[in-house]
Amino acid sequence: MVKIAPSILSADFAFLADEIKKIEVAGADWVHIDVMDGQFVPNLTFGAPVVKCIRKTTEMFFDCHLMVENPEKYIADFKAAGADQMVVHVETTKHLHRCIQQIKGEGMKAGVALNPATPLSTVEEILPYVDMVLLMTVNPGFGGQSFIESMVPKVARLRKMITDAGLDVDIQVDGGINDKTAVLVKEAGANILVAGSYVYGAQDVKAAIESLR
Repeated sequence: MVKIAPSILSADFAFLADEIKKIEVAGADWVHIDVMDGQFVPNLTFGAPVVKCIRKTTEMFFDCHLMVENPEKYIADFKAAGADQMVVHVETTKHLHRCIQQIKGEGMKAGVALNPATPLSTVEEILPYVDMVLLMTVNPGFGGQSFIESMVPKVARLRKMITDAGLDVDIQVDGGINDKTAVLVKEAGANILVAGSYVYGAQDVKAAIESLR
């Protein structure tokens, strides 16, 4: 079962409640929330206070992708704000296992993300402890970037790692996902697709979401 998680990074921030309702009505599975600190990535977005506000507007699954340095400092805040899952980058914390334990300890699902140039070997030891691995298919920091096609074999290698280990771990992809690139990553083994501009820029949001499945 493929899940679609539209990124509100491409939504109109002035009308976030309406923008979330739009994807909910159109059949999206998750809300993908890109949290950026201006240090790990060259952009600033929003933090736990915004998540707390939009939590009041929907019961959809909140998938919070933290592109921030030292994410362990914010785990309790995002739990209190209503996050269902926290995804942290392997590149941002010195103690990844401890960070994942903290997220799980707060009762959230835990994921780990990798930038395009980060090798899969960096998550091999953490795979048994996470619910999901997010492979970035663009360099993080901005929406609307072009898909990096060399990431498709990386998705396939990760799926093999997970299967060979006998684990039940989701693979999420984020960056440049549209109806064409979705086919490539799904065939490689991804089962959760993040799409921002493709969904929010569509005249028919429901049709855009369905085209990704």
